[in-house]
Amino acid sequence: MVLVVCFVYQSAKIYPYTPLATYEVGESTHSNPSKTIKIFTANVLQENKNSSDLLAEVNNYDADILILTETDLRWQNDIEPTIKTDYKYQVEIPLSNTYGMLLYSKYQLVDPQVKFLVDDSIPSIHTLVKLHSGDTIQLFAIHPTPPIPQENLRSTDRDAELMKIALLSIDAKYPVITAGDFNDVAWSQSTRLFQKVSGLLDIRKGRGFFNTYNANNIILRWPLDHIFVSEHFRVSAAEKGSCIGSDHFPIFVSLTLESNKATEQRADPPTEKQLEKARKQIEKEKKELEE
Repeated sequence: MVLVVCFVYQSAKIYPYTPLATYEVGESTHSNPSKTIKIFTANVLQENKNSSDLLAEVNNYDADILILTETDLRWQNDIEPTIKTDYKYQVEIPLSNTYGMLLYSKYQLVDPQVKFLVDDSIPSIHTLVKLHSGDTIQLFAIHPTPPIPQENLRSTDRDAELMKIALLSIDAKYPVITAGDFNDVAWSQSTRLFQKVSGLLDIRKGRGFFNTYNANNIILRWPLDHIFVSEHFRVSAAEKGSCIGSDHFPIFVSLTLESNKATEQRADPPTEKQLEKARKQIEKEKKELEE
């Protein structure tokens, strides 16, 4: 009976991420190229030296924005000569601590900023993106730290960064896209609170798990890399990429900006209790830092 109860409970948590569920982000109703943005994000695995497979995937998907994490200077030098021809705009933060991040864009980046929200060695990229239609969107590229034995036993830092991004998202003046390696599954308590507070929608729901980790284990895999969007977007395509030599698979999504239909899928505003919980997560990280 205990096993049955556990099975039902876990099934209920993951059901929304199966093709049996309703889309949280609706399907595109137009194919206007000027209002389309294609995003490709991948944790490349810093020690992975197989840049040719990554570049093949980049060429295959021809995305407008690339978000690459775990990128050090070697990774930047390996891919930049090929990438910079098509991607005019770049924000490059190569680091040797597995938290380096490279962002390449075909669209104009307006006031791009590198921020260290919880740790001076873990960056995130905050930038406005100007579409060909003239519309502006807000992009957050993140890679919060996971709880790691003998290094970071708690999830405090990760949760605090997620909550800070959530609060920035809800206050954003423009449609929002948040993408990267969250180091957390979509149905966890932290990620669900992130969604409730931010009001962002999960492109996975109703489409599948898109399990991006562990690429080296064909039996046990789960979704760690995410793309969340505000209600202004619709999905025209979403795919898990092929193996690039990393322990993560890439993830790709093609979105159309359809602000006129935003009310049809707008999330409920966060409750005061949810906002308070988010603030407590942030305060908890501050207290642990002081200690």
